[in-house]
Amino acid sequence: MKIHLPSVGIGSGIVVALVASFFLVFGHGFPVVTPQSDASMQAGKSGVPNVGMDLITFNSSPVLGSPEAPITMIEFGDYQCFYCNNFFHNTEPAIVKNYIDTGKVKMYFKDFTIIGQDSVYAANAAHCAQEQGKFWQFHDMLYTNWSGENTGWASTTHLTEFAKQLGLNQSQFDQCMNQSKYIPIIRDSVSDANNLGLTGTPDFFIIGPDNSVTKVVGAQPYSVFDEIFKSKLQS
Repeated sequence: MKIHLPSVGIGSGIVVALVASFFLVFGHGFPVVTPQSDASMQAGKSGVPNVGMDLITFNSSPVLGSPEAPITMIEFGDYQCFYCNNFFHNTEPAIVKNYIDTGKVKMYFKDFTIIGQDSVYAANAAHCAQEQGKFWQFHDMLYTNWSGENTGWASTTHLTEFAKQLGLNQSQFDQCMNQSKYIPIIRDSVSDANNLGLTGTPDFFIIGPDNSVTKVVGAQPYSVFDEIFKSKLQS
């Protein structure tokens, strides 16, 4: 099982800035910028050369927000992750209110299921809920009911209860779950994360109107995202 390496660096506020058009160039040489001092630079070492933009944008959730929003934010997360849950409760609401609801940012979620089998069950359940148009409602339900890592709160039994609370067609949801219908897209999303050199959750990629890309590592505070969004809107 992978360790939540971004959680180790939460206090340092590391933000990795990348500039890309069709290709992102990872590996030696891209800047690592701390929010406290943009002048403090050092070489990044992800070791992943010349990976395409599709690794960031494919195999994702449906969009949250206006499809026409000029900025795109992609979160790689695990529903059991402590720091993903922290981001959901402490940072995401302000992003939704100030940027997503106002049509400036659109958001996607990609699965990076690194904690345990219940992470996979939860991810599959969210995609099953999307068959009935309720991916994001189920996504929110999962984090609202978060109760630790590998504690059983995201078992298939509890996921079925969450579906009932959302008023989903139970027969359709159960069939989707029993078939493990969305395991291929979850597996592909995890593969994308690995090819991007990600080692923990949450990680974010923010794409501006000019296709510039900023990678944010860990559950950073709202102020970090706010600064990035404002900068991209001005570019």
